[in-house]
Amino acid sequence: MANALSAGATEHPVRIPARTATLDGDLAIPHGATGIVVFAHGSGSSRHSPRNRAVARTLRDAGFATLLMDLLTPEEEREDRQSAALRFDIGLLAGRLVYAADWLAHQQDTNQLSIGYFGASTGSGAALVAAAERPQRITAVVSRGGRPDLAGDALARVQAPTLLIVGGNDEPVIQMNRDALGHLGTQVKRLEIVPGATHLFEEPGALEAVAALARDWFARYLTPAAHPPAIYDLNEEEPGYEA
Repeated sequence: MANALSAGATEHPVRIPARTATLDGDLAIPHGATGIVVFAHGSGSSRHSPRNRAVARTLRDAGFATLLMDLLTPEEEREDRQSAALRFDIGLLAGRLVYAADWLAHQQDTNQLSIGYFGASTGSGAALVAAAERPQRITAVVSRGGRPDLAGDALARVQAPTLLIVGGNDEPVIQMNRDALGHLGTQVKRLEIVPGATHLFEEPGALEAVAALARDWFARYLTPAAHPPAIYDLNEEEPGYEA
């Protein structure tokens, strides 16, 4: 059943085909939206992440559509709880995000919307790899407390304007993001450090700061691609990208 949301949007469940898997998601499209943000959650999380949902509410209030999705199937999640292996399979997760972007391009309600990624933790690495694979389709990327280093050589192929947001007290991740910033291929990139925040941005006002930074970045850069993106075949083999 659809849930009433702010900005005239309704959220409804969707199922996204990803060749060998079908992924659950929650899609919300405010009236007049011109862009949509696909959320890539971090390790051990899901589309129900309260932090990502808080950011998604801010983006919808600003007029952006949102897609919160699970990157693993229920069966894979059960496997991952035992092994913790799939949450770090950046190639698999990136492939799922590529499928989500391609699926949106085939849907009547979303095929005219510009697409951005919002990644958290390990999801940031996957989002950057996916952005590198769809340079004409993905027009902006934001990372929250992310591991962009996990994108590896794909960093140099990212063309979308990219914002990296890190907590001021998240010292190891700050350095990872500083290093990744230098390797990003895009000329439009920025590292924002939220003072006093730790990795999960649980401090008062920290998550609100993240949401405001993401909103402003997408407002500036989540714009229609300069050239119509190619329509990729949803029935092609599931991607398995090297990070």
